[in-house]
Amino acid sequence: MFTGLVQSVGTIAGIEARPQSKRLRIAAALREDDRILGASVAVSGVCLTVVDATAELFEVDAAFETLARTTLGDLRVGDRVNLEPALRIGDALGGHLVSGHVDGVGRLRSRSARGDAILMWFDVPTELRRYVAEKGSICVDGVSLTVNAIDGAGFSVGLIPHTLSVTTLGDRRPGDPINLEVDLIARYVERLLAGGAAPAAGGGVNWSTLAEAGFGGR
Repeated sequence: MFTGLVQSVGTIAGIEARPQSKRLRIAAALREDDRILGASVAVSGVCLTVVDATAELFEVDAAFETLARTTLGDLRVGDRVNLEPALRIGDALGGHLVSGHVDGVGRLRSRSARGDAILMWFDVPTELRRYVAEKGSICVDGVSLTVNAIDGAGFSVGLIPHTLSVTTLGDRRPGDPINLEVDLIARYVERLLAGGAAPAAGGGVNWSTLAEAGFGGR
């Protein structure tokens, strides 16, 4: 589990193609307890397992499913990636709960300056748009962001100078693909409302019970 608060930016130092997978060698100075064998690290939003490491770099394997459903298959030597070690019990939850399981690949539609900040619009795959809500949370390339606005094709976010300086999002240009993970809570609420889970003793969750609890309409 992660928070979407990027801890550092690494650089792809090597890529080894293997049958149905790739081994990525990433130059980054992770803390010793964050790079032990078997540790989880979110690489541009994708949860991967450390298989080898030194003080200057670490290695992870990306298998066929990951390569097909994320942007990692398109990485080249020299590319920069956002890094976040796994959340520990007791750590501050400064972003939102992020699993590192990418839901789909979107694209940067546009970027424009707003003073020293940048407004970005992203296009979202059709099947994911229902999970994106104005003022809700979304994870873009491993970065926890708040949705400013939505339209029929995607959403916008505002990036402050700090985010631009400590992540790779400032490097993104219109047309670039990005990894997207929607809010976990949105997925579970949808499943409950659709009747995909066993009802609780009180009859389960539906639009009526949500309204009675003080939540707004659809």
